Amino acid sequence: MQLTMALAGNPNAGKTTLFNQLTGARQHVGNYPGITVDHKEGQLHHNQRKIILTDLPGTYSMTAYTAEELVTRDYLIKERPQVVINIVDASNLERNLYLTVQLLELGVPLVIALNMIDVAQDRGIDVKAKVLGKLLGVPVVPIIARSGHGKKELLDTLLHVAEEQKDWIPRDISYGDDLDTTLKELEAEILSAKLFADTYPPRYIAIKYLENDDQILAKGKEDDAVTAEKLERRVEQTASHIHQTLDVYPEAIIADHRYGYIKSIIRQGVVTHKFDTDRLYTSDKIDKVLTNRLVGPVIMLCILFVLYQFTFSWSEAPVVWLDAIFGWLSGFIEKTLPDGLLKSMIISGIIDGVGGVIGFVPLIMFMFFGIAILEDSGYLARVAFMMDRIFRVFGLHGSSVMPFIVSGGIAGGCAVPGVMATRTLRSPKERMATLLTVPFMNCGAKLPVIALLIGAFFNDNQAQYMFLFTMLSWVVALLVAKFLRTTVLRGAPTPFVMELPPYRFPTLKGLLIHTWERTYQYIKKAGTIILGISILLWALMTFPGLPEDQVALYEQQRQTTLEKSSPEIISEIGSEPKQLSEPAMVLSQQLSHINNLKMEASLRHSIAGKIGTSMEPVSKLAGFDWRTDIAIIGGFAAKEVIVSTLGTAYSMGKDSIDKKESLGQRLKNDPNWNRVVAVSVLIFIMFYAPCFVTVVCIAKESSWSWAFFSIGFNTVFAFIFSVAVYQIGMFLGLG
Repeated sequence: MQLTMALAGNPNAGKTTLFNQLTGARQHVGNYPGITVDHKEGQLHHNQRKIILTDLPGTYSMTAYTAEELVTRDYLIKERPQVVINIVDASNLERNLYLTVQLLELGVPLVIALNMIDVAQDRGIDVKAKVLGKLLGVPVVPIIARSGHGKKELLDTLLHVAEEQKDWIPRDISYGDDLDTTLKELEAEILSAKLFADTYPPRYIAIKYLENDDQILAKGKEDDAVTAEKLERRVEQTASHIHQTLDVYPEAIIADHRYGYIKSIIRQGVVTHKFDTDRLYTSDKIDKVLTNRLVGPVIMLCILFVLYQFTFSWSEAPVVWLDAIFGWLSGFIEKTLPDGLLKSMIISGIIDGVGGVIGFVPLIMFMFFGIAILEDSGYLARVAFMMDRIFRVFGLHGSSVMPFIVSGGIAGGCAVPGVMATRTLRSPKERMATLLTVPFMNCGAKLPVIALLIGAFFNDNQAQYMFLFTMLSWVVALLVAKFLRTTVLRGAPTPFVMELPPYRFPTLKGLLIHTWERTYQYIKKAGTIILGISILLWALMTFPGLPEDQVALYEQQRQTTLEKSSPEIISEIGSEPKQLSEPAMVLSQQLSHINNLKMEASLRHSIAGKIGTSMEPVSKLAGFDWRTDIAIIGGFAAKEVIVSTLGTAYSMGKDSIDKKESLGQRLKNDPNWNRVVAVSVLIFIMFYAPCFVTVVCIAKESSWSWAFFSIGFNTVFAFIFSVAVYQIGMFLGLG
């Protein structure tokens, strides 16, 4: 028979690291609450027993203020795992045990995994695990999740507790005479009415009523409105009395008594200090520099610039190699297959489309590797801490920083988890302002487009321009947030409190896993969604095809050109360009020109071409030609499609000789493109409507009204911005 267990703990306590150690699952390690809300499952075998382990979201409490707390509590009550592993940071014992106390009050069969004992020892903190276990009445196993130390002892203990099949026995904690009296009355009423029968313990429900837990209050009204009203009236009387006599509310007293209970345990020989506890730890010493009000932001910008310099310098050669491979493959298909729709689809729809996206895999990989170093080391939490001061000026919250970073604030993220990460914001208006502006970040889908255009038009200073456009995305997002917070989302700011996890050396294995996970998702998307959309767009750019009379006209031009040439010159056509005589080269160029005109006319006559050309009178204000319009439309589905569509559009209008050029070279050589146009297109792509998946996510997290607002507002804003850049740039002669 398989055993079911759950893993619960505070953010930054090493919970997901332990999950990886136990199950071997490659679950990303985050340093901030809100990155993931859904629980994760893994399997393991120990002593011939199969264990299903669920990794619950990191949470500080069991009171349903956030989505993480709701998910954790609901899972424990509904699934009732046989054992709950509560991972506790030994170096921050008092704060971590607050969740432990609440788990004990719920009555779950508990095993405490005392993690980071090495960090605690470095800080001069010695935690007596056996003493702590005896006082709490639950097993306590010292571990180091990062290295796997204590793993076997923990698994042995888990199996022992599971085989005992203990009942859920709630722990009673005194909350003072006033509250204890009220709790007994509420508990009696709950038992009498059988409110929440077979789910929560009666005393636990009574505590939640005193804590004014919204979810419990709502469920109480659904189950038994009469009893719920009685309970609420009694709580109001107690709350009023306590506020008049002590000037506090019941939830504050409950929190104080829990911490008092924890302190009474810790002071009974659980913790001893080897040296002065007021000394600065290594992390504190580093933070005195890295989070300094003046020096910190400068260092942060330098780190960001170094990340881009590293990414572009190391990825340049692999990108060129991949580009050459796809160029060779395109040429091979060109020579092998006969002319026709199949050949066109493979070359223009698949190779030039998907190949353009896959070609940026090395750049994406190096970017993700650099971000993984910053994240796993604990530095990104410092970024959030420093950015809070700036964010408050623009009406946002310090907790808004992580959604921005997750969405691509350091380039390479994704707006979907960024939107979901806004759940940690308790203020609805701060949450909405964050949710609507995180799509402005340079996500991993935009990165290939940005890299393509920077590489084509600003090749000498790629890292500098990438840094510049990243800074631009932050500035624009903050200004738009300020606009929203002073107009449709007015409201007072809420305070920001966060924990800075200790610095850690990332493991090479962890970095490689995180890099591969994110890169694989990019490749998988290119090979599935992007492939499908590329083929669809190729079809839209191919059909219905030129009318027969126009085809005949171009064929007649070709025939006339050939008739003017001698048979000897014509016979040379088809040889390598270097082997052609001058007259044959001229003839080849004339035929190529006619063929290009024919293919461009066919593309203009296609469904996508007609849509693009119909938009051109307006889009030309921003410097976009009709081919770019087609790519932008495709970008509504997924931003990576922009590169694949540009690759398709600019290959279908060229012959086989021109196709040997990379997409960047084709754009650079096109008369409709220049540096100003490139910047204008970049700005529009960075800020216009989010991709379809992000729009759906925004709708789920808020409403479809806000989702449509995001599409409309972002697109109008991006177009106005692009028009201004293009018109001013051309007026100054920068093109």
